[in-house]
Formats: sequence, structure tokens, C-alpha cells
Amino acid sequence: MKDGFIKVACATSKLKAADCVFNADRIIETAKQACGSGVKIVCFPELAVTGYTCGDLFLQDTLLTAAKKELARIVRETAGLDIVSIVGAPLSAGGKLYNCAVVINKGRAVGAVAKKNIPNYNEFYEVRHFSAGSDELCCDVRLDSELSVHIEDAVFVCDELPELTFGIEICEDMWVSSSPSERLARSGAVIIFNLSASDEVIGKADYRRMIVGAKSGSLACAYAYCDAGIGESTQDMVFAGHDIIAENGSVLAQSKLFTSGLTAADIDIKKLLHERMRMNTFTACACVKNVGFSLDVTETVLERAFAKTPFVPADKRALDSRCEEILTMQAVGLMTRLGHIGCKTAVLGLSGGLDSTLALIVTVHAFDMLGLDRKGIRTVTMPCFGTTDRTYTNACKLAAAYGTTLEEINICASVMQHLSDIGHSLDDHDVTYENAQARERTQVLMDKANQLGGIVIGTGDLSELALGWATYNGDHMSMYAVNSSIPKTLVRWLVNYEAGISDGELQSVLCDVLDTPVSPELLPPESDGTISQRTEDIVGPYELHDFFMYYMLRFGFSPSKIFRIACRAFSVQYPKEVILKWLKTFYRRFFLQQFKRSCLPDGPKVGTVTLSPRGDWRMPSDASANVWLSEIEKLNAE
Repeated sequence: MKDGFIKVACATSKLKAADCVFNADRIIETAKQACGSGVKIVCFPELAVTGYTCGDLFLQDTLLTAAKKELARIVRETAGLDIVSIVGAPLSAGGKLYNCAVVINKGRAVGAVAKKNIPNYNEFYEVRHFSAGSDELCCDVRLDSELSVHIEDAVFVCDELPELTFGIEICEDMWVSSSPSERLARSGAVIIFNLSASDEVIGKADYRRMIVGAKSGSLACAYAYCDAGIGESTQDMVFAGHDIIAENGSVLAQSKLFTSGLTAADIDIKKLLHERMRMNTFTACACVKNVGFSLDVTETVLERAFAKTPFVPADKRALDSRCEEILTMQAVGLMTRLGHIGCKTAVLGLSGGLDSTLALIVTVHAFDMLGLDRKGIRTVTMPCFGTTDRTYTNACKLAAAYGTTLEEINICASVMQHLSDIGHSLDDHDVTYENAQARERTQVLMDKANQLGGIVIGTGDLSELALGWATYNGDHMSMYAVNSSIPKTLVRWLVNYEAGISDGELQSVLCDVLDTPVSPELLPPESDGTISQRTEDIVGPYELHDFFMYYMLRFGFSPSKIFRIACRAFSVQYPKEVILKWLKTFYRRFFLQQFKRSCLPDGPKVGTVTLSPRGDWRMPSDASANVWLSEIEKLNAE
């Protein structure tokens, strides 16, 4: 439960219709299995004690009495388990029969919730047997001489960890236009459990999965849907046991149809609470009462997988679609800006590296959308002390392959003159030596844009902005920054996508750009002419920094939590001490370099994580990083 992780499960056990003893045995057995697996809350299907398909037997006192007796036995025989079990059962009160979910915890029937929407269409005829629950329903049901349960709407809250809250709805409640889960979520429930008996028909599984995912997204919650399965009567229907656990719009786990057992997932409570806090349109209310339950606060053994590249979809088809969409968004942003100012010339510094290549691709697409001649794209290559033959050649080939106008302006003489003017030795390869080149290039581009009546297209990416890996008033500045919300890990895939839909010389040069080490090329090359200055050797691997950035900015995770999940995601690639080293670098640089982000040029937002001072990230440039760095130091000491 550390860091907000809680393991929950849906349990579709085998059952026998109307055999309460057999069904209770399976529930007890499965609850013990779930507890042994680290599950803290386990949910069973609708009417799991009796079976959903009992028909008019629900009007037999013998079945209802047996159901209460077995519920009491489940309470007693799971009393020693550190788990919450949510069990479906029929309960009668005041001359009415209710389809209920009973919450069981450490020898208590903590409470029960009645189904509100009773279907009476197609194959469903529950109205024949059950009354609808309501917001006003409040009654007690005695299970035996010692145990009773209270039926009432409730949000169940963990006494030891108040952030852990859940609500319950039953089957049809999810499918209606205004479901109980909406009220429960606004009353604080972070997890919604649904006890269901959804019969299977062609195409329903996909629709069910879509509804569960969408519900979890719209309510910024986790949604655990537990479905009846094998053992229910097949007289008129077939049940597949399709269990689904979703979180904030994404399905974390689901069972294979027509199987039994546990479907478990690690829910991130803190992530969901951050999402609600971030969305000021998520309206909270206290219209449902709280009922407490108890769990030992233990560390969840994580089984959840974390993608190493959260900005990049794992599925190839989804990745191609995402790349096409992003390139279009970037191009439309630039197209709109060019059209607004009536500009037909774009000036772009082309280095032969990844970022300037992506900026060129976007500019070409924007010009094509506007029907402008690509000769209006004025690419400028500006070799200096660190330029290698490889990148210079690639820049020239790219400009030619795209049909742009290429101009070479060697800046060595002007930089040497500048360094001489300020009394800086050419042998001193410090930050002044490096930044003088970057700022001279920016001056050339800005003046060329004035000369040609065009605008300078920025090339810097989101990862560089996060780390401050940009020269202030150098490559940090432009007139429209098309890559400003594209992280480095995604830049690579966008260029790769363009290579995949290209051919001939263009495809060849794009592939070579992808194979070139990332470098600002501000220091002289090695003796063999290869790049001497590799960015990732200096600031760390971009795949780590993009991972850190995503979880810090998108979900507000603490350094210790990010370190924990990074160790899980990158266990094969990096030792823990290496991850910790670069995590410290990330936070230190992120705080120190905010002043560069506070005055960024315009650029299109394309993802949920950006650093525009006008849109998504507002932070004082002199904010202290001490709280974050001290947490990292504690990790270092452990």
C-alpha cells in the first residue's frame, strides 16, 4: 500500500445454481487464495452465494434462508484474513427482496448496497423477483442470531489509510445513463466495484470493455467489473466470466472469456487522487455516508508493468497512428501561424541531428498543406568547431531530398572574432566556448529571417527544456518552436515514421540521422572525425529522463515513487544506483533551469505533458529543489 498502490481482484469462482453451501465454500477458498496473493479487496459476481440464474427460486424462503446462513459462515471463516470481500447475495427486508453486495471484513459484515436499476427487458426479468434499491433505503437484515448487516448507500473508507475508498454498483447500474458510480465518485470513492451477471452474446465483450474503460476515465477512478461465469444455468443464457479492471481510462487486466479464477491488478490510488485534484471540473460532494473498514498497512508487491517509454505506444499500429497524428498537429500549428502572418518563408538551422530533422519534416508538411513552394523553406547549415562530416553531409542531403533552399554559412571566423573580442582563449573549451557557437547560429538565423521576410523555426524538444539542455538566447529561442512539446524518445519515433513512409535517398538519410549519436557538436571532433560530445554521457539517458518527467509532471509522483517504478521498468537496463544518479540529475537540472522555460517562444501543444509557461507549467524560476533532493538523498542512504 506504500506509494498508493493497492492490489484488488475480481474473482469468478465456479458455482452451482441454488447450492449456497457449495458456492460459499468456493468464495471462502478464493478469498483465502486472494489474501495469500497480496490482494486487499476481492470482489465476487452478482448473487454469487446463490447464483444469478435461480429464477423463481428467489421467492423460496428456503433459498433465502440458506443464503443468509452461508453469508454468516463466509463472515466467520474469513475473519482471520487481512482482506475485504465483496459478495453478491439476495437479502429480504420489510417484505421486499433486494439484490445486494455485502462487504465483509475481518469478521464483520461491514455493510450492504442494493442494486438500483432492475432490468426487465429481453432476457432479463429481475423485476419479477427483486425490488429496486434507492438513495433513501436504510434497513438492517439479520443473518443469524449473532450477525446482521445494514443495507444503505455508502462509500467504504479504510480506517488506516483514508485515501483508500470504494463504492459499489451492481450490473445494470453501470449500463444506465446516470449510474450510481457518478454519485459515489463525487462522494469520494476512488475505486468502483461492479458485481455483475452479464450474459454473453456476440460483440458484447468489446462493448463491455469499452464501457468499463470509459467509466473509469470519466470518473477518474479505478473500475473493477466482476462477471458471473461457468456454473450459472445455461437454460437460456451463457455466462463468460469476463472480469475487467480499468484505471483512468486504461484496462489494466481482464480475464479470458469462459475461464474461472482471480483477475488482479495494482491500482494506484494516489495517481487517481492527483488526477481529480488536477481537474478542477471534477465536482465533489458529500452526499453518501462513509462506512469504515480495516486493513493492515503493508507494502504492495508490485506486479504491474510500467512502460519504459510512456510517451510512445507499444503497439506498432497505435504508434504509427500516433506519429501521423502528432506530425499533423505540429504541421497544422505552423501552417496556421504562417497563414496568419502571411509568411511564405521559413528559416531553419539544419544540423543533421534528430531535432532539426523533425523540425524540417514538420515545416515541409506545413508548406505542403498551404500549397507553398518548398524552396521557401530556407535551410541553413552553419558548420563550426564541432561539426562532423557525417552530420554536415546529412544536413545537405536532407535539404536536397526535400527540395528546400540550402545555404551554408560557416561561423568559425565570426565566433573566433567574438571570443577574441571578449578576451576568451580558443583553447578554453568551457561553457562560454560552447554557447558562443549556439548564440551565433541563432543570430544568423534571426537576421536571415529579417532579411528574407520569414520566421525562424525552433528545433528544441521537450526533454531538452526539462533538463535546460539549451543555450539561453541561443537554440533556446525562435519565432515558432514546433518541437517544444515532443520528448526526445518520441522525436526518434516520429523521424522513424517519416523514414518508413519515404523511399530512396530521403529514406536512407533519415535512417542515418536516426543512427547518429545525439550531440550539440560544440566541441571539436575526435581525431578520427567522429562526434566527441555525446549528450547522454553528460546529462544521462533520455529514456530515463523522459520516464522521470512523465510521472513527475503528469501525475505529481514523488521522487521515491518514481524511483520505485523506474527500478521495476528498467531492471534489465540499469542498476538501481545508476537510476538514482540520473534521477538526482533530473530534479537538480529541472529546478535550476526553469528560467529558460519561463520565456519560451510559442509552440503547439500535442500531448498531456508540456512545459509552456502560458499553458501547462507555471513555476517560479527561483523555486528551491531542497525538498525533492532531500528525499532522493534518503533513497541514496537506504
